[in-house]
Amino acid sequence: MTKLRLAIVGAGPAGIYAADILLKAERQFDVSIDLFEQLPAPYGLVRYGVAPDHPRIKGVITALREVLDRGDIRIFGNVNFGTDITLDDLKQHYHAVIFATGAIRDADLDVPGIDAHGSYGAADFVSWVDGHPDVPREWPLEAESVAVIGNGNVALDITRMLAKHADDLLPTEVPDNVYQGLKASPVTDVHVFGRRGPAQVKFTPLELRELGELRDVDMVVYDEDFDYDEASKAAIETNKQVKVIDRVLQQWRTRPSVNNAGGEASRRLHLHFWAKPLEVVTDDEGRVAAIRYERTKPDAEAGVVGTGEIREIPIQAIYRAVGYFGSRLKDVPFDERHGVIPNHEGQVISADSNSRVPGLYATGWIKRGPVGLIGHTKSDAMETVRHLINDQGQWWQPAHPEEEAIPALLAERGVRWTDLDGWHRLDEHEMALGAPHERARIKVVPRDEMIAISRGE
Repeated sequence: MTKLRLAIVGAGPAGIYAADILLKAERQFDVSIDLFEQLPAPYGLVRYGVAPDHPRIKGVITALREVLDRGDIRIFGNVNFGTDITLDDLKQHYHAVIFATGAIRDADLDVPGIDAHGSYGAADFVSWVDGHPDVPREWPLEAESVAVIGNGNVALDITRMLAKHADDLLPTEVPDNVYQGLKASPVTDVHVFGRRGPAQVKFTPLELRELGELRDVDMVVYDEDFDYDEASKAAIETNKQVKVIDRVLQQWRTRPSVNNAGGEASRRLHLHFWAKPLEVVTDDEGRVAAIRYERTKPDAEAGVVGTGEIREIPIQAIYRAVGYFGSRLKDVPFDERHGVIPNHEGQVISADSNSRVPGLYATGWIKRGPVGLIGHTKSDAMETVRHLINDQGQWWQPAHPEEEAIPALLAERGVRWTDLDGWHRLDEHEMALGAPHERARIKVVPRDEMIAISRGE
């Protein structure tokens, strides 16, 4: 029977699903899979990119845990691709590699002043809220009035975390340093800006509805944003999701807080539609002082056009939530414009010659860009795995495919890698920390501490 030694770089949903699909589907090969992850713990953005007050989304971890706990996939955590292990190393020890490294940095927002002091990326903030070991433990929450740019679910996550009272996060797995930081925040107003109208937003009804359920937070929407054009009316009539979103927003319009009239909460959440950011206004010290934007209106081609009406709202901090972007991997082709590994249905192609690169594959967001939900990741992985199987004649011919070669190589380089048993130790430790407080877990944040617990040191 043919032996397939496969490396997968990235132990988030994309990488774990790819491994699971291959092991379940393939019967003509003896398959051996090693997962490499730069963090000491698995699950990627499900652990470090989903707000802590969304436990049902984190329920995806249960399915991923079942895959890993079967014991037929090895995991090497705290291993950095490009330094701890290289592409040349993988060619020596495997027949092929699937890159599933996702998209973890913020896409750029090209407006003047966006780099001012007090301007932040959503991805960095979410990483802090989720206790990512590679971001600072403290976050500067000094602003009373904050702007969030974007009309997707990540923008709503940021908005909810900023507006929500910290005590309401205590039943979740929010790290203690995050709880303390949010509790001390002086925020009173969070302004959310989207270039298009209420019928064109990208967030889901569930995310939107949750905003309106926040304790002691008034929802502020503006009547001028609801003068729908024919395209918006058609979207509401024909799309169930858009219809539900409109229903939620229309209910908010009847609240006493609407248009700033009569709300009694200590915090306000403003939704500004038809608002295109033009400039982040700064003070004499280069700090965020206001956001300047132009009112937009629908054009005839499902887009927007500026009206020439310029407005300005005083703020002291701004968060851009306009999408994620992939990162370049050493010696691997990369599309700088789209932030992905160039590929055809998961088969990596050269960025220069557009020809196939044997042995290299991609899946997940690093393959298709940061779009789609968890379900898309499974079908994405199926496509990539199908090509990998059919490409058998183009696999690498590794000189040292022995499974024991990888632990020996990492040990020789002094890499303190973590394995599945180590993840179980860390997992149990975090749950034990949370138990006295009736919480699911309290995350261990410092990387060295994560590694020491995982390795039983």
